[in-house]
Amino acid sequence: MSPITRAFHAVSYLQYPLLLVSLFYVVQPYFDGFQGFWQSFNKALIFAGVAISFSTLQDTTRTQNEFSKRIWQDPRKGRRALIVLAASAAVMLIVGLYGFLAAPAGIVQEVAFGLLMLGIGYMGLLKAAIEMYENHRLDKRGPAAPAPPDAH
Repeated sequence: MSPITRAFHAVSYLQYPLLLVSLFYVVQPYFDGFQGFWQSFNKALIFAGVAISFSTLQDTTRTQNEFSKRIWQDPRKGRRALIVLAASAAVMLIVGLYGFLAAPAGIVQEVAFGLLMLGIGYMGLLKAAIEMYENHRLDKRGPAAPAPPDAH
């Protein structure tokens, strides 16, 4: 792995503290009597989108666990996962963009912005997932092709 790839992979671990911040904003309304629920929800969406964007910096030639390896090695499961990711990203982008542009200034516009941020994060995740799918598919490797570095 090149030093630049290694650096990006290291930076990708910022996803975890960002997801914790997002989780904080998800649970915060429970302790505040649901005062500012939508503002907290918006912040949670924004931090989740940024965290997902950071997660796409990881090395796509390796899988993180056996569960994801089974998905990306199987062409049908991988294709289904890509379709779900693409549909989710499209819905978030369309609804977020519509709400951001069409809603009057206020909480709906703010939450739409958060949804738009999450959709942008999902677009990056979709690109990384496509690379994972291409790197790990068993049907695209010939019998003499080398296994990826994390294969058992």
